[in-house]
Amino acid sequence: MARIVLGLGTSHTPMLLASDETLPRFVETDQMIKHRDKEGRPVTYGELLEKADARMADMVAPAQLVERQNQARAATRRLRATLAGARLDALVVFGDDQNESYLEDCRPAFAIYCGETIRNGATQHAAYAHLPDWYVRNRAAFFETHAPRDYPVHAALGRHMIEHLMDSDFDVASSLRLREGDGEGHAIAYVHRHVMDPQHPLAVVPIFLNTYFPPNQPRPRRCHQFGTAVRKAVESFPGDARVGVLASGGLSHFLVDEDFDRAILKALADKDAEFLQSLPRGKLNAGSSEILNWVALAGAVAHLDLDWVEYVPGYRTPAGTGTGMSFAALT
Repeated sequence: MARIVLGLGTSHTPMLLASDETLPRFVETDQMIKHRDKEGRPVTYGELLEKADARMADMVAPAQLVERQNQARAATRRLRATLAGARLDALVVFGDDQNESYLEDCRPAFAIYCGETIRNGATQHAAYAHLPDWYVRNRAAFFETHAPRDYPVHAALGRHMIEHLMDSDFDVASSLRLREGDGEGHAIAYVHRHVMDPQHPLAVVPIFLNTYFPPNQPRPRRCHQFGTAVRKAVESFPGDARVGVLASGGLSHFLVDEDFDRAILKALADKDAEFLQSLPRGKLNAGSSEILNWVALAGAVAHLDLDWVEYVPGYRTPAGTGTGMSFAALT
C-alpha cells in the first residue's frame, strides 16, 4: 500500500520573500489591514500600537528584523533539504484559498485538485496592484517571473482520494482545471517556488480548505478528522508510493501570538488531538485561520514523530504585527 512517510509545515507569508531592505516597510501595509486582537475582536492598528509592549520598538529595529529573517531563511533551506531527501512519489498540500481559485459564486469547505497539471502564473492577482510597488514586487515572488509554468499533479492519487473521502462521509469538491487564464493560489504556489527543487518538481495533490471565509469554514475538529481520513485514503491507494503531506500557511498573523503558536507546535509534537480539535474559533480569523491547515496535517501524520521544528516570531512593527513564522518536519 502507499504510505505517508513525511509531514511538513511551513509559513508562506510574503514576509519570507522580502529583502533585508524592504523588511522595515511592512509598517506601511500593516497600517491598512483590518486587524483583530488575540481573542479575535476587531481592532485598529492604532489601538494595537497603543497597547503594545514598549520593548516592541527595539525588537523591530532593522538589525533585529534581519536577524529573525535569517533564522527563517535557514529554516526554509532545511525544509527544502528535508523534502529533497525524502524520495517522495507525491506531495499532498493542505492550503487555504483567498479568492484565487474559489470565489463567492461557489466556495467549497474542502476541494481536491486532480487535473494532470496545475499552472503557476500571476495573471489573476491584479487585486494587489493598489498596494505599494515594493510590496507588489515582493509578492510576485510567489509566481513564475517570465512565463506561466505547468507543474505535475498526481491525478490518479487525487481522484482516488476523492472517491475514498466520499465513502468516508466527506463530501469534497473536485477540480479538474483552473479558470481560463488563472494560475494556482498562493498556498500551493509558495511550495512550488520556494520549497521544492524547481528543476525536479514533485507531483502534487493540492487540497484546499476554506479557512478564511464564513459561513462554511470547516471547524478544527472537522479539519483534524479530515486529515485522518486523508491518511487512510493514501494508505488505500494501490502500490507502494511514498507520499508526503505539507501544511502551507500560518501560524498567527497579522498580530503575532507567540503563546498560541507555541501551543500549536507543542500539540503537534505531543499528538494532542483533543487540544487541536478544540481550538477557539475566535483565534482562527483571517491569516491565523491558516492554522487549520496544520490541524489537518496533524491528523494526517499522527503516526509520525516530530523530527525538528523552528519558530520565529516575525514581529515587524512596533504594534506587534507580523507573522508567527513556523517550520516543522515529521518522520
